Amino acid sequence: MQKKEAPNNIQAYETLRDQILNGKIPANTKLTETMLADKLNISRTPIREAIIRLEEEGLVKNKYVYIPSETDIRHIFQVRSILEGFAAKYSADFISTESLNKLKEYIKTARNGDDNDKLKANYLFHQTIVEETHNPEIVKIINKMQSIIYLMRKTVTLQHRPHLIDEHEEICQEIENGNGEKAEKLVQDHLAKDLEFSINRLGITN
Repeated sequence: MQKKEAPNNIQAYETLRDQILNGKIPANTKLTETMLADKLNISRTPIREAIIRLEEEGLVKNKYVYIPSETDIRHIFQVRSILEGFAAKYSADFISTESLNKLKEYIKTARNGDDNDKLKANYLFHQTIVEETHNPEIVKIINKMQSIIYLMRKTVTLQHRPHLIDEHEEICQEIENGNGEKAEKLVQDHLAKDLEFSINRLGITN
């Protein structure tokens, strides 16, 4: 039973997240566990947990679908930029050899893999740097932004934002060189470019 529950939780969360972000579930739609369980052919418990997670990530408010505005997304990215910038600066001094090697592997995958591989590699590159802080509060805050981060990541990766992977490579190099301030600035510039590219491509407004 335990082994079946985790995949159902992930499936319910990812399906609902994608349908909200793709507009298949419109803003202001009320999400009910019974309706969604029937629609997705999943028991109510994973649906309930998916809704709770989406509430934490800002896509659901009081059981109603909420689509973040441009201002909401910019605020989220301001926080993300501060935290990931700090994480990169910290990693320049304290990253493990194992994690540094992982960053290099994610860069290779992002250059050579299929779309799913590239999406996963992009996620893992950023997440590894965040987790290298070994600060559970930073990780928790970043995780609460994951729905919006996913939307941006999907846009910049699948729509081939110029120099995306080159920037990852530069960030990795500065972390390896122990140049924390440079790594911090590169991450913040990188996220700023992700934000503007995504807002422009998606036509997000207030």
